Amino acid sequence: MQEEFPGFEGFRLEDMEVPDRGFGAARIRYRIGGAGPPLLLLHGNPMSHVSWHKIAARLAERFSVVASDLRGYGDSIGPEEGGERSINYSFRAMAQDQVDLMEALGFARFQVVGHDRGARTTHRMALDHPARVVRAGLVDILPNRHIWHNASKDWAMKSWHWLFMAQPYDMPERMMAGVPARYYMERKLSKPGLGLSFFHPRAFDEYVRCFTWKTIRGSCEDYRACPTSDLAMDDADFEAGRRVACPLLVIWGARSHTGTVHGDVLACWRPYAGGEVTGGPIPCGHYVQEEAPEETFAALDGFLDPLAPTS
Repeated sequence: MQEEFPGFEGFRLEDMEVPDRGFGAARIRYRIGGAGPPLLLLHGNPMSHVSWHKIAARLAERFSVVASDLRGYGDSIGPEEGGERSINYSFRAMAQDQVDLMEALGFARFQVVGHDRGARTTHRMALDHPARVVRAGLVDILPNRHIWHNASKDWAMKSWHWLFMAQPYDMPERMMAGVPARYYMERKLSKPGLGLSFFHPRAFDEYVRCFTWKTIRGSCEDYRACPTSDLAMDDADFEAGRRVACPLLVIWGARSHTGTVHGDVLACWRPYAGGEVTGGPIPCGHYVQEEAPEETFAALDGFLDPLAPTS
């Protein structure tokens, strides 16, 4: 187990088994450090918790920071088999893992910020566990339901992996595993056309190291759940009038697919929130906290509450 990583000095690196809540058991890898009210940080695809390494230490000056790998990603492990397999990697399953993790760490209530798939997990968590989530920050996403009900050629061309990875097992897995992990990561992470120079070499190497069959399989199941079980949950919640009750921050990369395809991002989010939605664009692409750490930290620092209730 790699104990130290730049930006996480003083953090403990640990694993925790979380219970099977109907989606299969999982083992979650996480780092924890700092002091203050709890703050959970969740990453995107095809990455891991180290994507927060440029701002985690500063956040830990005021918060007890937990940076966690989603099931199937990084060094976390999800179920191999079981029933309707993709639902085991739904955002509901991922959110439940993280709630159980935070509960086991002694954090009954907490703030949470997620990027990409981690932000979708955050959105689902705020709906399923409103008593747990004090504040929620979403980085570079639109509501899953909005995307599937407003799909377009422009979106499909910029988000091709959504459609490819959602194809039936195991064709996408075999194709993704059929090329070297570093090649895939270089092509995938440079997809927006902004290059790779903003990635710390150690972080990029971590993404490559973790891109094993386990991660490929889990991430494909995640993307299969997105237009099926996830969308069904989202439609049901929206039609029933369920909205995010806690304060919601939405930030995105002005040059990302989020910032260039769907127009006014805050306007897209307001129908899904019960209160005010704040935030705005950051001058970067999709990998916001790695491309523009100063601006990302400033946005989070202005939104997160260092005196937030914890019980």
